[in-house]
Amino acid sequence: MSDGVHQMVERGGYFGGATGYRIFTAVKYLVYALLSFNVYLFLQEELLALDHTFVGGIEPGQIIQAFAASIDTAAWVILLLLFELETAVLDDSKITGMVKWSLHGIRGLCYIAISYAFTGYYAELITLYQVTHLSVADACALLGQDYSLLLDLDEYAPVDIANCASVGPRAYQLTGFDIIADSEVLSAARWLAWVDVINSADWILVCVVLEIEVRLQLRGNLSDQIMNMTKLVKFGLYSVLFAAAAYWGYAGSFLDFWDAALWLFAFIFIELNVFEWQHETSQELAAEA
Repeated sequence: MSDGVHQMVERGGYFGGATGYRIFTAVKYLVYALLSFNVYLFLQEELLALDHTFVGGIEPGQIIQAFAASIDTAAWVILLLLFELETAVLDDSKITGMVKWSLHGIRGLCYIAISYAFTGYYAELITLYQVTHLSVADACALLGQDYSLLLDLDEYAPVDIANCASVGPRAYQLTGFDIIADSEVLSAARWLAWVDVINSADWILVCVVLEIEVRLQLRGNLSDQIMNMTKLVKFGLYSVLFAAAAYWGYAGSFLDFWDAALWLFAFIFIELNVFEWQHETSQELAAEA
């Protein structure tokens, strides 16, 4: 993006002058900082879950299932900052040569990590369907055998005298794990796992569309017609993301809801960056004509 955009908004463009633009920028980077902190929150949550899942040791191929949210969020934060650099910070004339290849190369690595994280969400979903009926009639018979009770997706507690009585007659054990689950809790966890998978896939598609826009813009080929078409595609994709966030809020999964809301805010900023960038280029081309 050239300096013309920043000069335009400071003269009273999209954000009501210099003060409005400074407020917009401050809010934007506050959201980015909060998203970075979410990496720590997800890592903390997944480390706690690890005490109940891969208790016998974790193999390299299981790392992504155990830390899918942490890896996913970290890769997305890096990707977000790269999009911010390319669409709002760096001048177009600077995005050439090694700078361009470095940006695109790091973004490529982020896409690999995000796709890898998607396989982790999918593996967790499959795990929740690989269950057997509990071998004992009463979960309290498992006291003292180091079993864990599924409370929610990625939330567990050791089976004790206080919670074993809450397990109904229809209970299951996750295959390969010393984890038991009441049928209702297992069903709720499966729904949340499905939302994780759908949300992850949807964000990948959003990034594909955004990547197309950025590359076309750098080539000077991002026309109003293409922008209108991608707007329709992204409207459908963002609608799914809003639905996922709403479901997390309804299901009481606060961290997932909070993270989803922040990401939607963050990509609104990126979309505004692209819109301003394309608008400025269109004005320059019209002036030249």
